[in-house]
Amino acid sequence: MNIQIFGTKKCNDTKKAERYFKERKIKYAFIDMKEKGISKGELTSVKNSVKLNNLINDKAKNYKNSNLDKIRSEETKMEVMLKDCTLIKTPIVRNGKLATVGYEPEVWKEWE
Repeated sequence: MNIQIFGTKKCNDTKKAERYFKERKIKYAFIDMKEKGISKGELTSVKNSVKLNNLINDKAKNYKNSNLDKIRSEETKMEVMLKDCTLIKTPIVRNGKLATVGYEPEVWKEWE
């Protein structure tokens, strides 16, 4: 298993995801979205497992101003999301080519 957790230090679901893997002594890499963000390649890889619309954080402060709900092109949506990582739901948990968004222990258990 090659686990990566993309999230923020203040996100409760990110903390729960980290706890899940720590309790099972599964090594993971934490990527702080506020510091490093997520690359276009990583986001594209995640998009293969999770629909792009499920990655949109509609509770973000900038959501209404971003007009993501009005944009039809996935490419344009991705560009907007990459410029403002707060528009991406966390945590994104990756295991190679597999990925989840949010707290998904049922799925992670299948990875073990």
